[in-house]
Amino acid sequence: MLIEQTIRRFSLSHMVTYLCKMAGVSRSGYYAWIKAENERVKRDENDWKDYELIKRIFDVKNGKAGALVLKMILEKDYFVVMNHKKIRRLMKKFHLVAKIRQINPYRKMAKANQEHKTHPNLLNREFDQDEPGKVLLTDITYVFYGAGRPAYLSCVKDASTREIVAFNLSRTLKMDIVNDTLDKLSDSLGDLIHPQAIIHSDQGFHYTHPEFQKRVKELKLTQSMSRKGNCWDNAPMESFFGHLKDEVEYSKCQTFEELKKLITEYMEQYNNYRYQWTLNKMTPVQYRSHLLTA
Repeated sequence: MLIEQTIRRFSLSHMVTYLCKMAGVSRSGYYAWIKAENERVKRDENDWKDYELIKRIFDVKNGKAGALVLKMILEKDYFVVMNHKKIRRLMKKFHLVAKIRQINPYRKMAKANQEHKTHPNLLNREFDQDEPGKVLLTDITYVFYGAGRPAYLSCVKDASTREIVAFNLSRTLKMDIVNDTLDKLSDSLGDLIHPQAIIHSDQGFHYTHPEFQKRVKELKLTQSMSRKGNCWDNAPMESFFGHLKDEVEYSKCQTFEELKKLITEYMEQYNNYRYQWTLNKMTPVQYRSHLLTA
């Protein structure tokens, strides 16, 4: 709610009545919305967890599963009871479009989704090849801030050095989140792109999109993808996201700008000051220099 952001950001608690009137909402409605903040955060976190389970099944079915099929598989194979309306809501929220015949409003979208192409798993979990820049891992995760507002973090991690070589924080899951990440990766690598560089991801909507794949080729990177529904094929990236969520108190940020600053500071600390036992007790940046001079 924009009015809530304005009041918190500029400390305008004494102007609630005036701002509510300007926004066309009641004071009671505003305070009820504030009171429900924790519930919204919990609901959004639960949505993401449910989405991850749905996405796993969706990938195994090669995208050829609608809400009703997903509902049956959840109940029969995972013993999870989920309303089909909720499944449809989550599919819409996270851009899962089934490759089945749709009514007219969605036919064009379904056709576009079929144009997406997957790539074989060239990495086969051989993450650490002791060559900086050869294996790049990428993925997207969520972080919630303020009154339960979601933000999405896209990262590229060097599998050999553990360094986060590019990241992008976005308010939405539109294609800009990965396109901007590639732009930052290009700036980070400059002319030092490994001749056998691989960028590895899951088979998500963003990474199978023709636009993303075109830009990857322009960067002279070879694309690799995890097998369907197999999170272990990109385990180091998942591990990093786990550390970030354990260590960063992002939920205390009230604005997107505060969150962006906090995430940027964490990346700086992680790359330059976080010693890791498996990196010969070096930081990722130190270990990169060590490999280049070895």
